[in-house]
Amino acid sequence: MAKKNGTTILRQPAEIKYKEELEYLASIDKGTKPFSWKLSPQIVRTFVLGSTPSQKLDRPIEQKWYGDTGIAERAIVTLASDRGLLLIGDPGTGKSWLAELLAAAITGNSTYVVQGTAGTTEDQIKYSWNIAMVIAAGQSRDSLIPSPLMTAMQVGGMGRFEELTRCTSDVQDALISILSEKYISIPELKADNIAFAKPGFNIIGTANSRDRGVNELSSALKRRFNFVHMPVVTNKKQEKEIILFRTKELMTRHGFEVDIPPTLLDVLLQTFADLREASAAASSSEQRLESALSTAEQIGVLEDAILHSRYFGTTALEAKTLARSLIGTLVRRLPEDVSILNKFWHAVVEKRSKEEKGEWEPFLEGGKETMSSMKQ
Repeated sequence: MAKKNGTTILRQPAEIKYKEELEYLASIDKGTKPFSWKLSPQIVRTFVLGSTPSQKLDRPIEQKWYGDTGIAERAIVTLASDRGLLLIGDPGTGKSWLAELLAAAITGNSTYVVQGTAGTTEDQIKYSWNIAMVIAAGQSRDSLIPSPLMTAMQVGGMGRFEELTRCTSDVQDALISILSEKYISIPELKADNIAFAKPGFNIIGTANSRDRGVNELSSALKRRFNFVHMPVVTNKKQEKEIILFRTKELMTRHGFEVDIPPTLLDVLLQTFADLREASAAASSSEQRLESALSTAEQIGVLEDAILHSRYFGTTALEAKTLARSLIGTLVRRLPEDVSILNKFWHAVVEKRSKEEKGEWEPFLEGGKETMSSMKQ
């Protein structure tokens, strides 16, 4: 945990967490900056993907987002254009994290966020009113409560819209005029009734590809976004780097450091790879886990196992604890998911335990014990 203005905060936004890095990069940045950007596109790329020896920087910049370099570059270029950016992918592919890093590097503030849900209203995208002030003195700019997106417009910031496709179509379409005209009309006011966007304003949206067909974007709104698809990470080396990076960050938030045994991490990675293969081979949705089996879920499994070991175990992470956490994380439907995992455990994990032994043996037992308790 860290402090901001003397107040302890649980999770630091990227611009606070990496404040020193951003200040250093700004001090050496000689590139051309679009609009009112804090950093040039090349340096934004360095902040997100990390520095290379060829840049000969006085201090290394760590890699914060792991993925295709082309995805990051296209996202940066889009935000320098007139179009909004829409990051699309399965749960756990790093959409929100990339959006936060980009907003922090480009404008120094990643907190102008609207969380899309089925209950999101147009007021939450544009503005609402302070009822007490309206009753006392009527509608005015002082009694207007701007949405995070409207605030981003007025300061030339980067607005973020999470889970855009979870909102209803009429709410989504409130973005059309914002993205095309770059202003919001306030018809309730007679004067000063337009909020104009300052240079640098843009919107980063995210959409879950599993929500496709729930609330499809209109063709008019699609034209105002550049779509960047974020694939599920299947490269084991890259996935391992992501898991280690994010898990260590999470443990630092809890106030302790932990060594993750490489053999246990390999067991976790291989189990998820096998589960994905089994899911792809399944002939119906009833034979697949409800879980997306994403990298984010592996991070969740590992965090849960480490904390359990820390508070209720022997401190050191053990294979049995990892298996319990994995089963607990992936079982969402009872008894369907337990049945699917039980078959997988006997067909795949037991085979690996016999062939490879080592940590696979207690991992096998830990999973069996957990599923047995769930059946009771």
